[in-house]
Amino acid sequence: MLQRYMFRARQVHHALAGSGRSNLVRIGGRDIRTIIGAVPQRRHYTALVNMFRVYRSPLPALGRYLWGVGRYPCQIPVRTPLGWFHPTLFSHHDLLTLNEVFCRLDYRLEPMPRVVVDVGSNIGLSALYFLTRASAVQCYLYEPVPENLQRLHGNLAGLGERARVYPYAVGDAERQVEFGVEESGRYGGIDLVTGSSIAVQCLSINDVLEEVLSREGRVDLLKLDTEGYEERTVRAIDPEYLTRIRAIYLEALPTQPLLPARFHESRYGSVCRYFNSGWISRDDFSP
Repeated sequence: MLQRYMFRARQVHHALAGSGRSNLVRIGGRDIRTIIGAVPQRRHYTALVNMFRVYRSPLPALGRYLWGVGRYPCQIPVRTPLGWFHPTLFSHHDLLTLNEVFCRLDYRLEPMPRVVVDVGSNIGLSALYFLTRASAVQCYLYEPVPENLQRLHGNLAGLGERARVYPYAVGDAERQVEFGVEESGRYGGIDLVTGSSIAVQCLSINDVLEEVLSREGRVDLLKLDTEGYEERTVRAIDPEYLTRIRAIYLEALPTQPLLPARFHESRYGSVCRYFNSGWISRDDFSP
């Protein structure tokens, strides 16, 4: 039955794409073609099941997610290995992020990472996910937008010094950059034209990694969500530093080889994941 429904959904998706009529109908801020195209994708069923495991009130959260209803700001309690946490969301866009991270498991890494570098931390939802996987996780967070930073600190309150927050952008080189910003705070980035921008300091990815590696000796996960600047940043990483990174996750889908052959690539929706096949763990870490 499910396979028959998925097949029919694909037929409708292709018909709408050909007719151009999909833009006439929008649900929860997304056009109907996007919604129908998501039906065959297994990761969305993973997210649906996990909503009932993670959210204290799954049905209201599901309604908010699907239909784009509800007032903001609001708190959505989430169950984690360290107990319940109550992140504050400021728009439907934040709920999309929360669902992608905690329910769809876009940033899941096994075994659990001990050291995470999070470039483009936004309001701290990805950081909250990493920090609540285990009490020994250390996160280095980079977010240049002041309003996002204020919200990030609120969402990570109580997690102590395990979250080191830096108010900078990160790219291929150190310089002053124009950073495009927009109302949701989710889609800003270096040199993006959004109608508004701020001047921010951009750090070199190699300077960032040098500092973290000097402290920790390793990076289990380098996560980048920088609205189009991910590939340029990764290409700039010093090969010597790459040997000490276990995994790199990008919110991008590169069309050309991006990393040395020892990094195995896999894709999970809009996230491109690279795993260092030559990685040798320096300690046994369990949550």
